[in-house]
Amino acid sequence: MFNIKRHSIKEYISGYGAASLLIIIGFILTFQFIEPAPPKHISISAGSPEGAYYAFAQQYKAALALQGITLTIQPSSGSAENLQRLVNKKTDIAFVQGGAGEQNTRLLSLGSLYYEPVWLFYRQPLTVKRVNDLANKNVAIGPEGSGTRQLALILLQDNKLQTEDVNLVDSSGSDAAYQLLTGELDAAFFIGSLQSPIIHDLIENPTIQLMPFERALAYHRLHPFLSKIILPEGIIDLQKNIPSTSKTLIAPTANLLINPDFHPALSVLLLKALHKVHQKPGVFASASYFPNSSNLAAPISEVAERFYKKGPPFLMRYLPFGTAIMIDRFIILIIPFFALLIPLFKLMPPLYRWRISARIYKWYESLQKVDNKIHHQSLSDSQIKLLEQELNHIENEVHKVKTPLSYAEKIYQLLLHIELIRNKLNKT
Repeated sequence: MFNIKRHSIKEYISGYGAASLLIIIGFILTFQFIEPAPPKHISISAGSPEGAYYAFAQQYKAALALQGITLTIQPSSGSAENLQRLVNKKTDIAFVQGGAGEQNTRLLSLGSLYYEPVWLFYRQPLTVKRVNDLANKNVAIGPEGSGTRQLALILLQDNKLQTEDVNLVDSSGSDAAYQLLTGELDAAFFIGSLQSPIIHDLIENPTIQLMPFERALAYHRLHPFLSKIILPEGIIDLQKNIPSTSKTLIAPTANLLINPDFHPALSVLLLKALHKVHQKPGVFASASYFPNSSNLAAPISEVAERFYKKGPPFLMRYLPFGTAIMIDRFIILIIPFFALLIPLFKLMPPLYRWRISARIYKWYESLQKVDNKIHHQSLSDSQIKLLEQELNHIENEVHKVKTPLSYAEKIYQLLLHIELIRNKLNKT
């Protein structure tokens, strides 16, 4: 009796092997286009440990740590060094002051974070109404590599003051403030947040004056990265009315820059941290004004542009970072699975039926040859014997066929036809 099996593992493997191979190839090809998993460790170049950049970097570090990402903070001399580190790929992220060097199209911006006012303080009884009043004075503009120095030099040049016209001092931060208070300096440029203790101390000191930039609109026209902002009267201390009058200031914005190969998922994670840290209202901007895509130091990244228009991707709005990334990558992987699996499952049943039928038809072909010999020639005893052996061989081979139960009818029909030809042969 021939073999009838309800399920044949070998049949399934041989029948569906090609389909499985196609699906595996689809997975391999798709995997080439999947973003690698984001790194767990990234770095940021963040200026002086006493500055605002460093303080904000610490807040980013805490926010990223909640999602399993370690942020290493690298101190620096300022924007110029931050920019150079990023260009040389010695850091992953960098704070860069707007206007700190020409726009670098090799880098991308995640947005402007907050205004960084330019503070020009001078000692009384000196009177400084405009930048060109600094001629022949001792003026601190910050060290080489700092954004303060770069912008101070731009402002001096705008007012036709060359480096030999002013005694430039490299001091910055607390050193510059101390030298200004002791009289070693006549004036000093600072760029930083109003929350800085140094700025507060200088504004509140009666021997130090803050120069208003009355021509702020002109500076904005000359340098679009500079914005006109107002320090309101009494904002420091309403009881003492400090400052005693509103002051017009100019300000670049702090930018966060990345390289184009920075992982998109980490960009989204950073943007969420930026939004949490910088959306609060301040003296110079209303709530949710920052972060934004204005006054950029480099072209906006596609991820950031989409974030500012539509918010974070759907999965990252509601799921932990690691879970969202895993699901996102899994979705991309199953695309070829369904793209190939559905049509293949429609195609494989008829192919499988054809393979089984072809196996049966092969013996019908042999049987028909025997039948033709019986009909078209006179047979000798030896020829009849050979044909009987051939019929027996066909019958034995048919009994060896492993056939699914649904095809048993075709096998039985073949065996009946073999017997029919055998009877016809016996009558010759």
